[in-house]
Amino acid sequence: MDKIITIDQAAEIAAQRKAKGQTIVLTNGCFDLLHVGHIRYLEAAHEEGDVLIVALNSDVSVRSLKGSSRPIMGENERAEILSALSCVDYVLIFDDPTVDRVIEQIRPSVHAKGTDYTEDSVPERETMARIGGRVAIVGDPKDHSTKDFLKRIREL
Repeated sequence: MDKIITIDQAAEIAAQRKAKGQTIVLTNGCFDLLHVGHIRYLEAAHEEGDVLIVALNSDVSVRSLKGSSRPIMGENERAEILSALSCVDYVLIFDDPTVDRVIEQIRPSVHAKGTDYTEDSVPERETMARIGGRVAIVGDPKDHSTKDFLKRIREL
């Protein structure tokens, strides 16, 4: 089965896996230029459960969050790269500014966010609490970023 799926497929897979007693972990992000910080974050997110679903910000969503010059790579290429990682079970692309709607549909047990957040600052924390899930802060310190890499490249 292809690892790049729709939100409806993700909801169906999550329900089936939860019925088997598996823990569903959802994480999200832009993942514009994949770097070691992303890998460490995704591996740590996967350790929180049995199935890791990555909700990838669409090109439209990335532009609204990061500005008109982003993303560097299109959503389909970013999804393909993420799906090639062994720690990622499924990838879906979403347009919204937060993953609240994705959480409502998939109903993961865990929502993993990076260390640039605290459990109290995660935008979707109330949605996770409402569905009976938890937030996990995972990964290494946020000292890698696409923005910093782009700055370094421009300086060359």
